Amino acid sequence: MTKPRGPLASAGLRHRLVLAFGAVTLLVSTIFAASTYLLARNYMLAQRERAVKHQALADAAFVQRRLESAGADISAVFTAAGPPAENMIVLRWGDQWYASALDSGHEDVPSALRTAVEAGQVGTQRFRTEDGPALALGVPLASVDAEFYEVAPLGELDENLRLLSIILASGALVAAAAGAALGGWAGRSAVTPLNRVAAAAARIAGGHLETRLPVTRDPELTTIVGSFNSMVDTLQQRIERDARLAADVSHELRSPLTTLVGSVDLLNARRDELSPRSQQALDLVTADLDRFRRLLDDLLELARSDAGLDQLPQEPVNVWVLLRHVISEVSADSAVLRGPEDVEVTGDKSRLSRLFRNLLENAERHGGGLASVEISRLGAEVVVTVDDSGTGVPAADRERIFERFATGPSRRGSSSGTGLGLALVAETAAAHGGAVWCTDAPGGGARFVVRLPAARS
Repeated sequence: MTKPRGPLASAGLRHRLVLAFGAVTLLVSTIFAASTYLLARNYMLAQRERAVKHQALADAAFVQRRLESAGADISAVFTAAGPPAENMIVLRWGDQWYASALDSGHEDVPSALRTAVEAGQVGTQRFRTEDGPALALGVPLASVDAEFYEVAPLGELDENLRLLSIILASGALVAAAAGAALGGWAGRSAVTPLNRVAAAAARIAGGHLETRLPVTRDPELTTIVGSFNSMVDTLQQRIERDARLAADVSHELRSPLTTLVGSVDLLNARRDELSPRSQQALDLVTADLDRFRRLLDDLLELARSDAGLDQLPQEPVNVWVLLRHVISEVSADSAVLRGPEDVEVTGDKSRLSRLFRNLLENAERHGGGLASVEISRLGAEVVVTVDDSGTGVPAADRERIFERFATGPSRRGSSSGTGLGLALVAETAAAHGGAVWCTDAPGGGARFVVRLPAARS
């Protein structure tokens, strides 16, 4: 049982490379940014705590000396201590609490720090106030029965750390974007040679055997390019050799065939001198010889096309005039032709004539008779539909009948009964930049649709 593919597995190679490069870069840059932030934060906090502790101990020693002297004035002591303007001093002396700020008091000092100082320990604690983060340091002054606290705001440090975090986060995102861009470039560099190989293979499959990959200086691709071009050279030589062999064989058969046709025509000219039994044999020989001639012509046409011996002329061809002439050649009623009379396509008139003659003979011989031929113009394309009066073509056989030597019980696949007629139709349409397909006719029977590019006006 096949497991369902995830969205990443179904994405293209370039998208996977972009995601991989972006994700790895984001992960690395995030780890780097987080490490940098933590190191910077710890260092800056340690430096700030060291400075506050040094200042607070100096202020505590000064206050202790002043309180040891008789008649000390707390306001004068605070003023003389001279702490930084943003710092606040809180003092417990005896049973009274004093603060350097009028709107502050002992409640602004964390209770855990007060407990530690009451136990005779010097302590520090970071906490958050309404104005932002702050650092408090407490010093017991046992000689004067006092507790000294100095509170320093950390708002500026907090803003610096916030700015640093924004810069590092932005840097991580920029690095991830740069990684994704690098992944896109790497993916494009990796996929471009593959696309060139795919495009060259598609052109070769379309019949352009002269297509080759351009020479590259990339040492990683030199072997691949050389092997691919060597393979195509070998393939082209084999195809051309086989096609030329078929063309040569078909051409060599023309001479004895011409002799046979001449001999049979001579016998037909003196048909009345033959016995009825000989006339019947002559009819069989004439029919088989006609079939053989058609087969040889089709083989020669296919061989020349495969070998690239034919240069398709680019001349305007009036579709109405061409179809009217072909209809008369197959002895069909000209009333079946409908559509505009001024529609033109560009190509080889003789090969287009063979295309439509094969379709019309296929309808006459194997489709119960020709029902209608209609010309229409759809934008930059000319569409010709050929309907017959037969039983139609089963849906399973509608593509197979255009293959070479594809015949069925109804001998539907060829105007000559060998399976080459419709194959020539398909290849001629493709050579002119068009296509042909089979479907159901509205009135029953089969409908063959030929689409060709319209001639530029």
